[in-house]
Amino acid sequence: MTTSPHILVTGGAGFIGSHLVERLLAEGMVVTVIDDFSTGSAANLATVHGHPGLRLREGRVSECPELAELVAQSRAVYHLAAAVGVELAVNAPIRVIRTNLQETEALLEAAAPTRTPLLLASTSEVYGKSRQPAFAEEDDLLIGPPHHVRWSYACSKLMDEFLALAYARERGLPVIIARLFNTVGPRQTGRYGMVLPRFIAAARAGEPLRVHDDGGQTRCFCDVADTVEALVRLERTSAAHGEVFNIGGTEEVSILELARLVVELLNSPSAIEFVPYTAAYAPGFEDMRRRKPVVDKLERATGFRPTTPLREIIRRTAAATAG
Repeated sequence: MTTSPHILVTGGAGFIGSHLVERLLAEGMVVTVIDDFSTGSAANLATVHGHPGLRLREGRVSECPELAELVAQSRAVYHLAAAVGVELAVNAPIRVIRTNLQETEALLEAAAPTRTPLLLASTSEVYGKSRQPAFAEEDDLLIGPPHHVRWSYACSKLMDEFLALAYARERGLPVIIARLFNTVGPRQTGRYGMVLPRFIAAARAGEPLRVHDDGGQTRCFCDVADTVEALVRLERTSAAHGEVFNIGGTEEVSILELARLVVELLNSPSAIEFVPYTAAYAPGFEDMRRRKPVVDKLERATGFRPTTPLREIIRRTAAATAG
């Protein structure tokens, strides 16, 4: 009798994590989720509630008494548990730094004895204030000064990367680092400043879409299904061990144009309202004008690159939140 592979997903009740859990369960995996529901929600796993292959452990990764046992039982670990969003970093920097560092360290230490492969979800924020037209994995990183709390999130995730690669070198732990760019789709909340769900909610309510500064900042958005596809392919690619990969869409759009697209596609009467950073964030807030990934390395390793068009991403996200 064959036993289904066991996978551990930390942060599996989060936006991206829940979609990943659905995918793995659909493929016949046994999936254990560890999540403290600080930013995730049990509701995100409603479609798989009661699934015989799902095991849910509520709590912090670092406080899970059976962590070492769960990791040892696993074919692989996806580490998605983290404090998320720039807005949270601005409002609760201690929580962000502690969560990102402590949970990752606990998981790496648990995985090292059995050398259980671990995929670490990082962020495009680690590129910092770089002015490159597009970011590649080997580029230098330029982090802002410590008194601008926005950069605490970038630094904490960058330290996660350094720590994971240190475990790879010193302990022989198979790790993969995935730098996620703006991922959007069903179940994403605007609670921590995520722009597309905020725009969709405002457009649906007929309220103004609040665009920060002049709206000329550009971003690239990736459908969550594409992000999950990339994560799964990377985890199953042994040549990816010890490497860093960007995951993101490459269709660049300004935030102002994004707002206009949302209004158009939802046939909304909403106006667009410009809000200075000083009114939206604490003094000293810094933003990046561009954030576009180079995903050639991902495609070379896995044969996949995200390609879902932005208009389709907006339609899918809006349809999932209708009603």
